[in-house]
Amino acid sequence: MTAFNELPDLILEPMVRAALMEDLGTYGDVTTRAVIPSDVTYEARINARENGVVSGMQIARIAFHLIDPALDIEPVIHDGQPCETGDVLMVIRGKASSILSAERVALNFAGRLTGIATLTSKFVAQTKGTATRVTCTRKTTPGLRVVEKQAVLHGGGHNHRQNLSDAIMIKDNHIAAAGGISQALNAAKAVASHMMKIELEVDTIDQLEQALTIGGADVILLDNMDTPTLKDAVNLTRGGVVLEASGNMKLDRIAEVAATGVDYISSGALTHSVRTLDLGLDF
Repeated sequence: MTAFNELPDLILEPMVRAALMEDLGTYGDVTTRAVIPSDVTYEARINARENGVVSGMQIARIAFHLIDPALDIEPVIHDGQPCETGDVLMVIRGKASSILSAERVALNFAGRLTGIATLTSKFVAQTKGTATRVTCTRKTTPGLRVVEKQAVLHGGGHNHRQNLSDAIMIKDNHIAAAGGISQALNAAKAVASHMMKIELEVDTIDQLEQALTIGGADVILLDNMDTPTLKDAVNLTRGGVVLEASGNMKLDRIAEVAATGVDYISSGALTHSVRTLDLGLDF
């Protein structure tokens, strides 16, 4: 994996600033102010304490610079690159008080996002030799979607829609409220612009056949289907529509699902069930 272009800092700064304000509280870092003389300088390093794929280094840099723009920050391993236990990810030089005040927020973001990138890379590895792509969902931490989805990209995955306005995605509750697949699809086709795709969720082969007869769906989500049924769906569509397998997509199942020939596998676990990777900051 290679280094990625960073998002504009302007997009990320508000969430980092909010996290810093939450952590600093009413009076700031009283421990550091009490214990560390203001003129003491140090070199600190963010170290990986286990293997993974790095994400969140841009966020860490922003956190340190919001506390103290004078800190000298040297990136060593960039977002999207692998790391091993003991690797130095970033070096920070400057006032010890500034480094300590930003430390927890920087590590909270970087640890979680590196965990997402690492888990995503494991999912992607299970699709090797196929054309299937692994994608995340909207099951993200409120307020952190943009960085969590970026971490999925860092892990070699792909992004589903960013928000409700990105595309028309007709799910089971939409179908029920609209009165059926035909009503839902026809209503969507009537309002969708030429730039907006329509995705339809189906639970059975019968529903898939109905959707193909009606037409208009750019993507069909195959929800909670077992592997033999997914194979049937791929054979039925013969590449005529993009197929996304979703529901119960755990790591130990990804290889067999990818082997069916579906175009995408979406998994909320990439962001909602991830384990934070152990990173540490040491003077």
